Amino acid sequence: MEPHLTNFSVLGLIVLFPLLGAIINGLLGAKLPSKLLDWIGPSSIFMSFLFSMVAALTLFRQGAMVNVNGEEVWQYGQATYVVYEWIYSGALSLDISFLLDPLSALMILIITGVGFLIHIYSVGYMAKDPAKWRYFAYLNLFVFAMLLLVLGKNMLVTFIGWEGVGVSSYLLVGFWYTDEAKAIAGQKAFIINRVGDFAFLSAIFLLFYETGTFDYGSIEMIATNPETAINLLPIALPVSLLLFMAATGKSAQIPLYTWLPDAMAGPTPVSALMHAATMVTAGVFLICRMNFVFSLDPVAGIVIATVGCLTAFGAATIALVQNDIKKVLAYSTVSQLGYMFLAVGVGAYGAAVFHLMTHAFFKALLFLGAGSVIHAMSDEQDMRKMGGLKKYMPVTSKTFLIACLAISGVPFFSGFFSKDLILWSALSNAHILSVPDVVANGISIDLLTTVQASPILSEGAVDVAGWVVGFNWFFFIMGLLTAAMTAFYMFRAYFMTFEGECRADAETISHLHESPPTMAIPLLVLAILAVISGYIGFPHFVPGWLGLHDGTAYNIMLGFEHWLDEVFVVSNNFRYFGRFGAHPYTAEAISAAVSIIIAGGGIGTAWFMYLKRPELPGEISERVRGLHKVLKNKYWVDEAYDAVFVQGSVKFGRALGWFDHNIIDGLIANGLAWLAAAFGGILSNLESGNVQRYAIYIALGLVLIVLAVMYPACI
Repeated sequence: MEPHLTNFSVLGLIVLFPLLGAIINGLLGAKLPSKLLDWIGPSSIFMSFLFSMVAALTLFRQGAMVNVNGEEVWQYGQATYVVYEWIYSGALSLDISFLLDPLSALMILIITGVGFLIHIYSVGYMAKDPAKWRYFAYLNLFVFAMLLLVLGKNMLVTFIGWEGVGVSSYLLVGFWYTDEAKAIAGQKAFIINRVGDFAFLSAIFLLFYETGTFDYGSIEMIATNPETAINLLPIALPVSLLLFMAATGKSAQIPLYTWLPDAMAGPTPVSALMHAATMVTAGVFLICRMNFVFSLDPVAGIVIATVGCLTAFGAATIALVQNDIKKVLAYSTVSQLGYMFLAVGVGAYGAAVFHLMTHAFFKALLFLGAGSVIHAMSDEQDMRKMGGLKKYMPVTSKTFLIACLAISGVPFFSGFFSKDLILWSALSNAHILSVPDVVANGISIDLLTTVQASPILSEGAVDVAGWVVGFNWFFFIMGLLTAAMTAFYMFRAYFMTFEGECRADAETISHLHESPPTMAIPLLVLAILAVISGYIGFPHFVPGWLGLHDGTAYNIMLGFEHWLDEVFVVSNNFRYFGRFGAHPYTAEAISAAVSIIIAGGGIGTAWFMYLKRPELPGEISERVRGLHKVLKNKYWVDEAYDAVFVQGSVKFGRALGWFDHNIIDGLIANGLAWLAAAFGGILSNLESGNVQRYAIYIALGLVLIVLAVMYPACI
């Protein structure tokens, strides 16, 4: 039995400090001295980071050897903390409680660690903003909501954090709300995410209807027990797709990605926090947390991987032609998130989380570096008006270069390790198990029975292998093309911003300077992390070629994968996409070499086009004017959404207004009133007060009665 620590109150403190920071800044911030205000927000996150380290170390130290399927493996177990016992009625038990396992431990370290650096950076970046008290209140609230999301022990606590993240993003994206465009950007982010939120809530109650619980651990037990898992199979696909739709909202995947580039309207540190450590990682985390549900139906994985690689590729093509430095990074985030969805789609959950971690470091570094440039350039974001800034901003330029090398997948930088693992997983994992049985926690489940129980696969499609195997090359090639474009557009941004001659006006040049220490120090720390964080997850071929197959050295080199093994143990064994077992080391090394060559080609092309032949981009744009226009207009997706959904809703609303005015009010309400008035007018003529007329009515009535009695057949 794996180790378990209950009533671990440290988890409550991790969440409490950011909430206190938000409350203090929100209620008292406007009256506090500026210097004190500068440290309340960062200090609350720093305390949360310290307790996160305590929690992670406690989890690590309680690890023990556990027998799983006859094999001795190291497991770290869990720690839980119940904040409030909410509902206990019959079989239903629901409380506000937190869960710490290797996955949530890693997430809270990323959220609070990167969050603290961004808070420190914000002290310098927002120094002259009169509403920075409100800024720090929102930023603390953002971190609090994200911690609630990742630490939730049940789906409803996660959903509360999920909604809190959405509200915080609305407040921060529209922080400068007096600017109408920025306010609209905040509204857009909020509204688009409501689609995903509805899908998440639907999945929660569909799962509850079938399982009778909201608790992750209880649902996992049901999903991994063959006797109960068979009952989940009919809803496995709809639940998986609903959860995936929820994830596409928060993590900006097709079709709900259009809000993220517009979210650049907020302060740059907000973009860094949102893109690196909080909101956009929420969708990836949700799928990883619910991996045992996604493993029940292979179709869900194929859909997720396909959408992920299409998003990665499509966003990268748009980034190629962006001139706003923050827009380049925004589409880069959408693309990198696509890589993570590709990974979870092929069952490589550990690879997705690994890239989530390395991406948090180098993407935060890129955004903060861009903020440093914008700060020095008097709020200018157009790279065509930059150039040659490395002479004025040596720290910013060098750290930005490190981040570009990392995201491009250059060897010895973190992005190489995580991106290469995703590409290799896409190539090697997209296969059906060659054996007829799938083993989950030592219990054999017949694959054919499982497939026949699937609502999609049962319709004459039992030969799944034939059409799934073909996806692996599609995923791999799309991933390589995206990697080439990533290297190209990131170094295009670097060369346009920091190399060559400065294209800014004389007034701007006279004010160019390196950022203050509060902004520069976070850049240096993140640069170090962008280099070293990859070394906890070496490619398998490295220890393999060194003859290491077990032991301390082997476990250290593959430490990241082993850290998360117990979280994804069900999916590692109970999935339709192969397993991480015997690696053909040469094939994996060749895959890595190809990705290195691809990245080098992208960097070299950017150097040739923007430093060696700077006139070439304009010439190429003229030659492929149509394609350039398509990319520049982002495939007109925003315009299509506006025409179909926004304008469609407006027209539908107007039609309803016409129907309400003319049919409901005019024909029904007013029409019935007219009929009643007319009928009343007719009846009122009977009450004329004329005795002779009354006598005639009586006589006619008597005649009719006599006729009715005499000739009843005529009635």
